[in-house]
Amino acid sequence: MNSNKKIHFEISERKLLLRLFDTLLVLMVLYIISSLFDFRYFTFSKDNFIWSVVLAVYLNIFSSVFEMYNLQVASNQFQVIRSIILTTSTTVLFYLLTPIYTPVLPSNRIQIIIFFLSIFATLLLWRLFYVFFLASHRFVKKAILVCDQEQLDELISGIESVDPHYKFIAFVNSDETEADSAKTFSIRRIPSQNLEAFVRKTSISELVIATQKTDGITVNLYNQLIHLLENGIIIREYTQVYEDSTKRIPVQYVSRDFYRYFPFSRSNQNHLYLLFSRVFDVLFSVIGLLLGLVFFPLILFGNLIGNRGPLFYTQKRVGKNGEVFRIYKFRTMVKNAETNGAVFTTINDTRITAFGKFMRKTRLDEFPQFINILRGDMSIIGPRPERPVFVQQIAENMPFYETRHVVKPGLTGWAQVNYSYGDSIDDSLVKLQYDLYYIKHRSIFLDINIVIKTFSTILFYRGQ
Repeated sequence: MNSNKKIHFEISERKLLLRLFDTLLVLMVLYIISSLFDFRYFTFSKDNFIWSVVLAVYLNIFSSVFEMYNLQVASNQFQVIRSIILTTSTTVLFYLLTPIYTPVLPSNRIQIIIFFLSIFATLLLWRLFYVFFLASHRFVKKAILVCDQEQLDELISGIESVDPHYKFIAFVNSDETEADSAKTFSIRRIPSQNLEAFVRKTSISELVIATQKTDGITVNLYNQLIHLLENGIIIREYTQVYEDSTKRIPVQYVSRDFYRYFPFSRSNQNHLYLLFSRVFDVLFSVIGLLLGLVFFPLILFGNLIGNRGPLFYTQKRVGKNGEVFRIYKFRTMVKNAETNGAVFTTINDTRITAFGKFMRKTRLDEFPQFINILRGDMSIIGPRPERPVFVQQIAENMPFYETRHVVKPGLTGWAQVNYSYGDSIDDSLVKLQYDLYYIKHRSIFLDINIVIKTFSTILFYRGQ
């Protein structure tokens, strides 16, 4: 039954494939060019193996910074070309300027041009091949959804909007009492008794169960699912697919007893990890404050001209274990901005000054928070701290919200690097999903990923 199935790849596997091919193809092309044209600047041998390692490391780091492993970017020819240009330029620049572990700068500058063009052309041709021949065909994962029909559109968009290669081609209505034969759906509806027969005729990757009503899985439907499972068809629960695809915890699809769905990361009790995080916080904060001193004259001058008022301001925020602390920031709004009470900051908030917009976009207004990090109120990475009045307001609508407070709030976080600035309760729900994902999967590798994505956010000017 599975002989006609295509090879499918999970999101993590696709990203790993892109990393491997990027690195191997670049090294292979450089080796061929150096062999054919006596190009001495880069040769692959035992004596200079470290050169290859350094180049591979730079290539992977800057490819991540410039979003070449973001599947939405990787599948768009225009966005990926921009990323290739930025990645190649930055990789070559750092490689040229690295002492000892890379070759001595050649006297003939044409070799540098050849070096740059070799990397650029290799990545460009390979990634365009991916866009036109792989991304649109080989990696499409077809799935069937078992759900209540009133949730269909929400469930489909929840995953397909994030993963361009995941497609629901049909669904089974698990609530037959509400079946409406005259209603039109965005995908084909399969009668529950015909599920097994449909799967046998169709090349699908998996079945996804999303019904929240236990009586929706009838004996007949359950037996069909067992038969399909025995024949090698993958069956997964929707919250698992959602979490894997979106890197968020789908709190809207689980019940209040979250502990059944939300095991906390062991890193939250790992003393070695916590010690590493604290050392990283202190070192990074010292560097951040020193860097802030470099920008301070610009900020001071901009505040005098554009803000015309106090440079700093403090505000109460909720930290770990629900404790309230005062956060430090450079002021970006007009004086007395909240004379009528606390309100969410909106995208085009008229209270934000012109210079304040620049500060928010570049994240310069966040520099004083390194003081909070040194004091232990915050960490470099974690959920963004919210104001007590908003915490109370949001927690009344979201029973999971205060779970964010089991870890220290952060200067940057998983929600900040994956979601644009939000100014509503609905936006807070999405950001909560990202925050809970971080708490659940917290690790050194995820922290490194957030740091890299933070640089992308700043470089592409995606601040508030």
